[in-house]
Amino acid sequence: MSGTVIETRALGKVYSPGTPAEVVALRDVDMRIDAGELVSIMGPSGSGKSTLMNLIGCLDTPSSGQYLCKGVDVATLDAEQRARLRLDTIGFVFQGFNLLSRMSALENVAMPMGYAGVPRPERLRRAREALDSVGLAAREGHRPSELSGGQQQRVAIARALVNRPALLLADEPTGALDSHTGEEILGLFKRLQAAGQTVVLITHDPGVAEHCDRVLEMHDGALHEQARAMAGGRP
Repeated sequence: MSGTVIETRALGKVYSPGTPAEVVALRDVDMRIDAGELVSIMGPSGSGKSTLMNLIGCLDTPSSGQYLCKGVDVATLDAEQRARLRLDTIGFVFQGFNLLSRMSALENVAMPMGYAGVPRPERLRRAREALDSVGLAAREGHRPSELSGGQQQRVAIARALVNRPALLLADEPTGALDSHTGEEILGLFKRLQAAGQTVVLITHDPGVAEHCDRVLEMHDGALHEQARAMAGGRP
């Protein structure tokens, strides 16, 4: 896979515009992320990183500017088309795993393909392949309560990968894990990148950002790129 996955041009987001409660969450954000990059978007609470994540994840729409996802201007899409773009192009990984407790690991991973209309035999085949790619082939029949936190996050990553997205978008993916398990998950992201996957990590933790090629920092709704490569990233 090659080309630009994410491009924003003067992207802005204002909540409750024109009212006393108006909040400018994003200010003229210009950003480009190419296929195969491992990038972190870092910043403290209130910096705008969650708002930016929601926009690039097609979970919200900007107030101004332009967002191109795989060359598609998201503003030209209606709600159904945005949902389809999200399903086909973006895989989400969350801090809290968001696995369904009554389902096995295999069923959790296969679930997004049901929404995509993939036949059941193909869903199961691809779910097993995704679990194998994160080292959990032997745990496919286990429910979340029977898995460690790190294993649950691996299931969540496999679920995010199963529709073969152009972008893997991870929100604080190590926040609920101990430091050793967090390092293992970050190592998994680096292996996925080495295989060609584009990965964006949303984090407040500089230790997570150190594993990335590029670090984009949010401050008061504005985006700044660090001038130097982080340790573990590209020289």
